[in-house]
Amino acid sequence: MIRRPNTVAVGTIVWLGSEVMFFAGLFAIYFTLRAMSGDLFASEAEKLNVLFATINTLILLTSSFTAQAGANAAEHHQARRTGGMLQFSKWGMIEWFFLTYAMGATFVTLQVFEYIELIQHGVTLSSNSYGSAFYLTTGFHGLHVAGGLFAFLFVIGRAYAVKRFSRKEATSAHVISYYWHFVDVVWIGLYLVIYWLK
Repeated sequence: MIRRPNTVAVGTIVWLGSEVMFFAGLFAIYFTLRAMSGDLFASEAEKLNVLFATINTLILLTSSFTAQAGANAAEHHQARRTGGMLQFSKWGMIEWFFLTYAMGATFVTLQVFEYIELIQHGVTLSSNSYGSAFYLTTGFHGLHVAGGLFAFLFVIGRAYAVKRFSRKEATSAHVISYYWHFVDVVWIGLYLVIYWLK
């Protein structure tokens, strides 16, 4: 019997390829604006709270590991935990995905606080080219994280709704983990370019 690749997984990977091009365009915009006004970018970047962004980055990166743990549990058709709440080795997809959701939501919330702080320092979307580049790149990434959070809720809800956790639910778990890893990798690029490449 010939095993064909899962069409949903393949479709997701193709779609993520188009998302790579979208973010490549955002990076191009950022570098173009920076090349045209380097001194402005250098002075405005001094207003960034690098420690705060680093902590937020670590939260998002950790969520990638929990997302993968949830996908692995789904692969073994383990939707729910089979032991105590603190027995992490016996957690199912639902518990790992709830933890991932909490970390992703924390990332978005902290990013909003960072925006508020920057606005108080005069860095807005329309203040100058740096503000436009910063909010465009990080804002679109934030929207992608928010989209991932909705997807996690959808997958968790489906796991509760079905009578039997099947291959279909496991595929959904893998697809959302692919997406979440992609979002994390993009953020690593943004974090290094915006907060360190001054």
